[in-house]
Amino acid sequence: MKLFAKTLLISLAALAVIGGIGWVVISNIVRPPEIPVIIAANTFPGEALLPDHCKPDGDSDAVSTDDDLSSPQLIRFEERRPSFFTFLIFGLTEGLNANTIMVGAFDAEARQGYIISIPRDTMVDVQRNSRKIVSAYPVGRLGGRGHAGGVEQMGYEVSTLIGFRPDFYISVDYEAFIRMIDAVGGIEIYVPFHMVYDDPYQNLHINLPQGLQILDGQNALYFARYRRGNYGGPSQTISDYQRIEHQQQVLAAVLRKLLTPASILQIPEFVGIFNDHVDSDLAMGELLWFANQARNIGGLDALHLYTLPMLGTSGAPHWYELADQEGILELVNRTINPLIRDIAAEDLRIAH
Repeated sequence: MKLFAKTLLISLAALAVIGGIGWVVISNIVRPPEIPVIIAANTFPGEALLPDHCKPDGDSDAVSTDDDLSSPQLIRFEERRPSFFTFLIFGLTEGLNANTIMVGAFDAEARQGYIISIPRDTMVDVQRNSRKIVSAYPVGRLGGRGHAGGVEQMGYEVSTLIGFRPDFYISVDYEAFIRMIDAVGGIEIYVPFHMVYDDPYQNLHINLPQGLQILDGQNALYFARYRRGNYGGPSQTISDYQRIEHQQQVLAAVLRKLLTPASILQIPEFVGIFNDHVDSDLAMGELLWFANQARNIGGLDALHLYTLPMLGTSGAPHWYELADQEGILELVNRTINPLIRDIAAEDLRIAH
């Protein structure tokens, strides 16, 4: 979004609040996004999916690229469900790993929203040393391909698990996470046990007492990131599935705050956070349209959170999470499938 458009949006938001007409005015100036042609994951002939400037320019000992990354078939627009939008959502660490990966969908006609978390250790059908989906984003950045390459690789690998490529993407860094929660005055979270972890190499120091409490942005990030305590300490280790549950609790708590009337006053601040720390192919006005829709559908009562079904782990040495094809088809077709037909087994590319 150009500087003029950003300034205009912020100014209109401020004038709306001052004039007492708030969200009504804002909702009249935002528009839903156009649904792009999406991509199926079931055909893999020929050309690389990444644009030329994003293609690999050499091998890496750490992570090798997937030579089979290719252009899947296009799905005709008439195969789409009307007013149904899908999203790839991922959170980036300081080391540019996408440790949080989700696929969201919003059905504007049924007024329902869905989010499916994908375990970071899910095995994907690619040719490289690490076949975990968490490696997709850094592999996409390999060789100077940058953020665009990371997004393309992540979208492709997610499509092999769910049978289609999400329409839009949203990537969020740690600073956006912290600032957004601080902007809404913190979130209420029940911490199930005393979380203690110290890692001086990452300058990471977690110390969250057990119990119901209001977490600021930094402590909410610690809660969402926590996986294991210090060896020999009073804390404990949790599974990646439990960490996903914690991330979903944080997401629900943030959305609960954002859906309150008081959040209108923070719209200019939210615009600043978005511009500085969120990357997306959705414009701010389009994101505000989705926010307005969430208000109209009654908020969290219409939001459904899931985790992509798994069969279990491969065990040592890689500890891959093995995707459950049958379970995925049932869940995807019940929730985030944007097509008028069911996603079928041949649309997936599950690693074995």
